[in-house]
Amino acid sequence: MNLRIAQLTAAFFLLLLAWQVTLPSELPKQVRTVLAHRGLPDDSLSVYIEKLDAADALLSWKPDTPKNPASVMKMLTTLAALDILGPAYQWDTEIYLLGDLADGVLDGDLLIRGTGDPYLVTERFWKLLRRLRQEGVREIRGDLLIDDSYFNVAAHDPAAFDNEPLRAYNVGPNALLVNYKVVRYFFSPNSNNASVNIQLDPMLDELRIVNKLSVSAGSCRGYQRGITVTMNETLDQVTFSGRFPAGCARYAMDRSALSHNHYVYALFTSLWQESGGKISGGWRNAEVPYEVEPDIVFESVLLSDVIRKINKHSNNVMARQLLLTLAAESTGEAATEAAGRDVVMRWLLQRGMAADSTRFENGAGLSRDVRLTTKNLVGLLRYGYESRYMPEYLSSLSLSGLDGTLSRRFLGNSLKGRAHMKTGSIDDVSAIAGYFQARSGNRYLVAVLQNHKDIHRGPGEEVQAALLAWLNRQ
Repeated sequence: MNLRIAQLTAAFFLLLLAWQVTLPSELPKQVRTVLAHRGLPDDSLSVYIEKLDAADALLSWKPDTPKNPASVMKMLTTLAALDILGPAYQWDTEIYLLGDLADGVLDGDLLIRGTGDPYLVTERFWKLLRRLRQEGVREIRGDLLIDDSYFNVAAHDPAAFDNEPLRAYNVGPNALLVNYKVVRYFFSPNSNNASVNIQLDPMLDELRIVNKLSVSAGSCRGYQRGITVTMNETLDQVTFSGRFPAGCARYAMDRSALSHNHYVYALFTSLWQESGGKISGGWRNAEVPYEVEPDIVFESVLLSDVIRKINKHSNNVMARQLLLTLAAESTGEAATEAAGRDVVMRWLLQRGMAADSTRFENGAGLSRDVRLTTKNLVGLLRYGYESRYMPEYLSSLSLSGLDGTLSRRFLGNSLKGRAHMKTGSIDDVSAIAGYFQARSGNRYLVAVLQNHKDIHRGPGEEVQAALLAWLNRQ
């Protein structure tokens, strides 16, 4: 009798163990409902969720299947950079006065050397020129020399990814990246709706505008509000054509313009002359003369601020700048994308995180070929949480319903403010990953990757919303 009881007891515990093992692999009912309603196959979805204070999976669905994470890949780039460089890392932009300075006149050339600052936007570039004025320079009787040799970047085709070469997200990296090489255009019909006014920010005299827009009756809607944008081969003339709706009081559009170094010169001359300065020459590429010390060193914002801008707003070119910075700091040579990839992959291996199923390219996730698994992604999240720089890393992620790429999601429901997450979306890819606090107070590590035709057009976000609503009740 005792033997029979022992056998039944053993069988019961085996069944209980099997139930515990298989339970996490069952998708919640509400998630399955969305998948069925949208006609999405089960294998389009990979999910892995762990409770923060335990290593056991709460939900595991195809966790070892590599999938394209799109911009969620930035979580890897930024965490590796934070761990390797530290949150207080800064980039230096250097200015050299190559000539004699007397009575405010520089009789020679001015050289600017970049080291990859990802956030040298118009306002900060103005501050750099303000430093130049404080050094006593008001007139430059020579050329603007530009040294971008810190990065050894291959020729970049901005149309290669999606045939949208003027889109800001397709801008390539450069050691002297200024304002992301982007111009914001503002469109508004004139008072009698006879024509369309176009304003630029920043104002660039080097960029010619051809305005062929007309005004049509109608409300403010439609793709690009009816505006067609074309650029000449030298990238210094942009043409706007089409019919702009009269119902648009004001419409803004961001597009890239000029080559990287031509843009630097155009913005330099615009801001320099605006402040009362003069420059008589043009621009050309050059390198810093051997053993010459810079006259001005302009420091960037801190890395902790940079990764916040990268992750919250999913800035592609900033992420690419960061990857090249890792390469330059690691090798001491002009940075290449390949060297940056090596740094990140070595970092993964050295910290015991699986790298065999990770396919990493430019650091931004703007690729059809990158791959991650949700299980490895959760391992990355756990490392980030246990890191000494955890507060900086978490604060770089979008807060659900409040800011960044999640500012318009989970509004007006119980998920608002509960998630620090990074989103990812390109054609046929929808992804989200990060940290979630349920209403019970329990905290979770969450990774969701979805790859399927048109899943980026809304169905992916529906699946994610259903999954997080279920998690909120755990």
